[in-house]
Amino acid sequence: DIYCFSRLSNSKMLSHCLCQVYKCLFLRNLKLNLINVATSARRIHSSAKKPSDCELKEQTIQKCETEELPQSTENKNFARLHIPVMLEEVVNCLSPQPGQCFLDMTFGAGGHTTALLEKANDVTIYALDRDPTAYKIAQQLSESYPKQIRALLGQFSQSEALLISSGVEPGTLDGVLLDAGCSSMQFDTPERGFSLQKDGPLDMRMDSDRYPEMPTAADVVNALDQQALASILRTYGEERHAKKIASAIVQARSIYPITRTQQLASIVAGAFPASSLHARKDLLQRPTHVATKTFQGLRIFVNDELHELLIGLKTAEKFLKPGGRLVALSFHSLEDRIIKRFLHGIDMTEKYNLGSRQKIRQALKNCSKEEDTQEFFPHGKSNSKWIFIQKKVLTPQAKDIQTNPRGRSAKLRAAIKL
Repeated sequence: DIYCFSRLSNSKMLSHCLCQVYKCLFLRNLKLNLINVATSARRIHSSAKKPSDCELKEQTIQKCETEELPQSTENKNFARLHIPVMLEEVVNCLSPQPGQCFLDMTFGAGGHTTALLEKANDVTIYALDRDPTAYKIAQQLSESYPKQIRALLGQFSQSEALLISSGVEPGTLDGVLLDAGCSSMQFDTPERGFSLQKDGPLDMRMDSDRYPEMPTAADVVNALDQQALASILRTYGEERHAKKIASAIVQARSIYPITRTQQLASIVAGAFPASSLHARKDLLQRPTHVATKTFQGLRIFVNDELHELLIGLKTAEKFLKPGGRLVALSFHSLEDRIIKRFLHGIDMTEKYNLGSRQKIRQALKNCSKEEDTQEFFPHGKSNSKWIFIQKKVLTPQAKDIQTNPRGRSAKLRAAIKL
């Protein structure tokens, strides 16, 4: 009885603490734009008893050097069944040559990395991923390519320290691939809590249990007040009915804690009339669950994905040599907006929804600059740091979508560093 009471007290203290921290730090920035909200989320994560940046880098480096992870048949199956998104376009844009050095910032199941190894001889690839399962697969692949694959375990924000500890100097890489978002392995593993189609614990941490003190999706939905939850769903999930869903979550958790994925999916579905449960369609005009955007918003928030993406882009720029190539894949508008702005050199704090008059003024102001740009860089628009390889964003071909429907929303942007 004493033990149960102690656990209950600790649970209430955690919930109260999370609620206060999230409310204070998140709501303070609600009126700012997307990037500033992402920065606020970063502060929230760093406040949850997370190690300092210095300690985190040291821990990550030590784990990559000393941690022994068992091999399993399951990892090999993941690698075999996973279909890399826009594989042909990625390889063509990176254009690997013998002896070059690349960084795959989201190794996943290794589909893109394997294609690069097959395309050119003697290439070296640093395979980074924050997911321990992906890191195991990278280690297994490195056994087949011992001199070409360097497996790294860590987040985008830790990649600089990991690269330097591996002997990579800034300005030395020939190419960087950044494949944002969630991997098929994570969606297909119910125990990870990413998918609303399969029941599992409401976790959603891409790092898995590497940082047990970091909040899970269950912590978020059970601790935050209605206003904060609605803000997360609206900002990160782009959910129009955020208030209605947040209200349903708060009402449900007053009766019992929300701890399972399908439990949350049912609560969200209960906030809508039965006639509208399958009214939403994806790009292939297939019915989608009404909780899809809710799960996206929670996942992005829990993993601080937007801030990590921006740090990853900055790291890629720092370590690419002049003439080095950056290929970035995104899967929703929030990610693509950050990548597009970064490559165009647009300030992340600048409003993106300018009015027509503002757009006209800006166009007239930049008219002469664009003429000079087209004269020197005929392949596409460029600022002082990048030349675009493609004039327009690339999207999957119809045959790729049929083979891999999950990649239907992918957008590829590629550029060369000046």
